[in-house]
Amino acid sequence: MLTVLLLASLRERLGCARLEVPLPSPAPDAQAPTVRELLADLHTRGNDWAEALAEGGPWRVAVNQRFARLDQAVADGDEIAFLPPVTGG
Repeated sequence: MLTVLLLASLRERLGCARLEVPLPSPAPDAQAPTVRELLADLHTRGNDWAEALAEGGPWRVAVNQRFARLDQAVADGDEIAFLPPVTGG
């Protein structure tokens, strides 16, 4: 299982802050699933999910509290956080 955290405006838009999801299946040519496969699974939850977490959208991803790219491998027990842009004043 993976722990997915949705922070700030993503949490508000999608109506949840945390969910547990099964480890996605890896791409046919890969040994381990990646953040990209996780995103594909999350997109199947509906249009709101697909739009909010569209690839190239205004958010960043962290795996186990370290910023990551979409090709970052994920493993059972990992925490994946999606972070929208943050401004301060």
